This record gives sequence, C-alpha cells and structure tokens, in this order.
Amino acid sequence: MCVLIHMGNQKRTLHLNLFLSSLGHHEAAWRHPSSRVEDIIDFSRFQRLAQKAEQAKLDSLFLADRYATSRKAVKYGAISGLEPLTLLSALAVVTSRIGLIATVSTSFNEPFNLARRFASLDHLSKGRAGWNIITSGTDGEAQNFNYERIPEHHLRYERAAEFLDVTLKLWDSWETDALIQDKASGIYADNSKVHEFNHKGKHFAVRGPLNLPRSPQGRPLLVQAGSSEDGKDFAARYAEAIFTAQQSLADAQAFYADVKSRVARYGRSPEQVVILPGICPIIGESEAEAKEKEAQLHELTHPAYSLLQLSNRIGYDLSSYPLDGPLPELPATEQIAGHQSRAQLIRNLAERENLTLRQLLLRLAGGRGHRTIAGTAEQVADELEAWFTQGAADGFNIMPQLTNGGLEDFIDQVVPKLQQRGLFRTEYTGHTLREHYGLDVPANQFASAPQVH
Repeated sequence: MCVLIHMGNQKRTLHLNLFLSSLGHHEAAWRHPSSRVEDIIDFSRFQRLAQKAEQAKLDSLFLADRYATSRKAVKYGAISGLEPLTLLSALAVVTSRIGLIATVSTSFNEPFNLARRFASLDHLSKGRAGWNIITSGTDGEAQNFNYERIPEHHLRYERAAEFLDVTLKLWDSWETDALIQDKASGIYADNSKVHEFNHKGKHFAVRGPLNLPRSPQGRPLLVQAGSSEDGKDFAARYAEAIFTAQQSLADAQAFYADVKSRVARYGRSPEQVVILPGICPIIGESEAEAKEKEAQLHELTHPAYSLLQLSNRIGYDLSSYPLDGPLPELPATEQIAGHQSRAQLIRNLAERENLTLRQLLLRLAGGRGHRTIAGTAEQVADELEAWFTQGAADGFNIMPQLTNGGLEDFIDQVVPKLQQRGLFRTEYTGHTLREHYGLDVPANQFASAPQVH
C-alpha cells in the first residue's frame, strides 16, 4: 500500500532526474551489441533521449563532466563527451519544459564567465537552467589548467565558497524590475537597480555588474554532489538540489537526515533542498532476466580499465595489487586529495560485503558507487517508493546502466507504476526547473525591499 507524505496541504511527490548518457552508465555499455558507438557525440541521439524524458514528465536532465582523460583510459573506455553547457544550449531549442542541469567546476573557471553562460542558458530556455557545482578532484584535470597537482580538498572548497558568493552577486546585480525599455524616453534600464558590488577577496576580484539582466528563475538552480564533510557543509549552505550516492536505505536515511539538519542550521528551509540519490536500474520481465542482462554487461568489462577508473576515483594507485585479493588498506579519508566521500563509500562497500578487488570492480561497473538495481519494474518501483517514503530521498537521479532499451524500460514500465501510486506527476504543472522541484525564486540580495513573484 502506498504511504503518502504531506507537506502542509500539498501532497509530496517524488522528483525524477535523468542523468543523461548516450550509451549508458555501465562502463561496458559501449560494447553492448545494441549500442551504436557513433552515438556518443551525435546530437540527434541526445535530442531523442531528451524528448523522450520530457514526454515522461521527468523533472530535469543532468550532464556530468570531467576535464581530463588519458591515453590509458581511452584504450578501453568510451569516455569522450560533449561539453555540457554547449549541448544543453542546443537541447534547450528542441525541448520546452524539462530542466537542463550542467556540471561546471569552480576550480578551473572564473565567476563572471560562468555566471554569464548559465544566465544565458536560463534566458534561452525560459527558466530551465541548473548548475551542478563541482570542485574537481584529480591531478590529471589540474594538469590541464596550469597546476601540477590538484589543490588540497579544503582549499578547493574554500575557493568554491568564494566563487559561489561572487556568482550570486553577479546574478543579483540586476534587480528584477531594472529593465525599463522605454523607447519614448530613451531609458533602457533603471541604473539605480543595476549594481557594481566591487568584490575583493582571497581568490577573486570582480567589479560587476553582469552584462545580462536577471534571468527567469531569478538565478539558475544550484546543484551539488559532494558527500564529504566539506561537501555536505557546502551543500547545506548553497545547494537547492543534491545528487548523492548511497548503497543502502540506512546509509541514505543517515545522509538525508544529516544534510537536512545542516540546512536548518544555516537558517534555510529543509523543504527547499531536494535530495536525489543515484539509482542505476536494469529491468527485466523477471528478476532472473534482469540479472542475466547485468551479467552480460559485466562480461564485457576490461579489468585493466576498471582498475584504472577505480584508482582515479579514490586517488590511490591499485595497479600493483592482485585482483583476487582484498582491497588494500587505503589512506585515511581526510588524507585523500580527490573525491573523499566516494572513496569512503567504496571502502565501506568492500568491507561490508567482504569483496575481492575483482568483485568490487564489477559492483562498481554499473554506476561508479551509485545503487544498482537489477529486477522487475515492480521491484524497482517498490525500492524507489521505500526510499522516498522512509526518509531517504526526495526523488532520484536515474542512471540506466544501458541506455538503449534501458531508458525505455524505465519510462514505459516504472514511471507508470509510480504515477498509479500517486508518487509522480502525470503532467507538468510549471514551466521552470524551480517550479518542477517546488522551489522558491530566491530574493535578490541587492533589492531595497522584498520582491513579490
């Protein structure tokens, strides 16, 4: 029986975001017989996927990004990808309602350029833009941007906090009613409502204002995905949607309660922060069929590539360790310069399930640490409902392990079940990404009086 949670007089329903991948999130998806490798950078493929997700009334599309690859990685892994903001700008033209979330790093950009690009996407899409904020975490990425090594974890978050403060000032530098556009008087804008804020900090010196009026959502939606202590505190301070990875209901409940309480300590409403764990489904007519589909994908993996990916993810070289031995003792989490929370998740998974390194590689192949589910549509819907109604999630970041067929299975089989249970919309009720997520338009920090929207 469906247990519905109510917020005031409004029924709480879950949110579904599609983590967009042309071929799939399993690392061997490109080798599957149904996958067309040329689709990796084919816009028409992304257009079809985006339109299919919009027809299903999903909240948003999300594109991840990394700023490096290597000769070793490209030998076995189809990891090339289009730049997210460029691709989403194109998808904004061929969609009309679904949200568009791009990953951009604070470590390798400047606030003005980033603020302008995202404000442009928000204007072009009529209020559907979101920014997934990352600090990046590998030396390979740093070496493409004038660094020898990636800066230490806390320094990356220190820069990110100032980056966000400046970016928010830029987005707020035009008040909502600053535009006059009066041809008769020759007044284009009320310049008393356009602000030069003259920020001077440790990392940035920015005069402002932005050379673009306030965007339809007030500002693009802020999304964050770090689950380290620094990451959770950063998310509690800034994020409006949080992508996260947990392996169990209990872990997801603990993360959910922790982050919501941190949000409250910053004086923000926990209801204005949407938490979306990643879920990597494979769906079959029976559970056995789904597991067979997953096993077929596992058989296409290459251990050398899997090991390289894992080493990069945890910031520790595992190439000299035997595959049929245990995961070796890793440095303490706080000593890892790269992705601390994911390294800890992987360590916990290996210890809890007593996995060999080879077994761990297969457990991670389908979702890089996100929860994988191989089962019937009913089983997938049951698990999503359990997490949603038991304090573990406000919705999910859907990551099909194999896109071709897998996305259709989720949209055609799981989404209707969630709709029948009253857990997911049957039609869009708003036009902007904030409206989809039930989030308020933020007040402008420079406005002289509270704004009414």
